[in-house]
Amino acid sequence: MFVSFIFLAMTIVPAFLVFAQVMTMSQNKTLMFIGTVGWFVTAPFWMKK
Repeated sequence: MFVSFIFLAMTIVPAFLVFAQVMTMSQNKTLMFIGTVGWFVTAPFWMKK
């Protein structure tokens, strides 16, 4: 459950970091893609309960 929330944060936090000009758009897209895939892989295990 904790891991899926980390992946969920990876889909939200990078957008704010790009807005603050801390990271590039390319890094943003990569982190958001990893976060999205990770969320969809890990979330069903605890959501089905």
